[in-house]
Amino acid sequence: MMTGSKRTSRIWCALLPGALLLAGPAAAEERAPPLTAEDVAAIQQLTARYAHLVDDCVNSGYDYADLFTEDGTFGVTDAWGVPGKVWAAGREALARAGGGGPEGCRPRQPGTPGYGLHHIVTSEVIEAAAGGEATGRSTLITLGVDGTPDSVEWQGGYQDRYVKTGKGWRIKERWHVWPNYRTSIQLKTHPLPPSLLPAPRDGEGGQ
Repeated sequence: MMTGSKRTSRIWCALLPGALLLAGPAAAEERAPPLTAEDVAAIQQLTARYAHLVDDCVNSGYDYADLFTEDGTFGVTDAWGVPGKVWAAGREALARAGGGGPEGCRPRQPGTPGYGLHHIVTSEVIEAAAGGEATGRSTLITLGVDGTPDSVEWQGGYQDRYVKTGKGWRIKERWHVWPNYRTSIQLKTHPLPPSLLPAPRDGEGGQ
């Protein structure tokens, strides 16, 4: 007579091969493939180039746009992990966000957004993500926020999603996470349209 424990054991043995076949691919898809040293270095180069190209329009802003995928997006939020306002989606919109567009680079003059700014992106952490993607989180320090070269302001950081394309790693999604935007010296000096900024949360006032 077969005991309950032995019967259970035999049932598990009969089911186990099939169960592994079913669970194996799904589990493999959920596991993020590790990033190589070359992957990490390429993503770090994206972040470094971003800081230069966002400060100085190059190639009518298209060099900046080409840091992103064709359908890449850039936006601003006031909290990590929380979607905010998308400023630009797609190559043409990103080129304009980079200071250019079809008509070339726009001159940056006193009183215009971005004038005299220099971005310092630091303390970046890059991690593998499901589907062969990667995520990144960094800190942003901005110089020249009040129109003078030595004025400095912490402006949160960037939260990114990267994908590897036929042209190498590109930014799929970048959020400027700006918790202190409502009290930012930069925005007091160079105001932006309210439509470009995250809406106040419940119980919060405007800028």
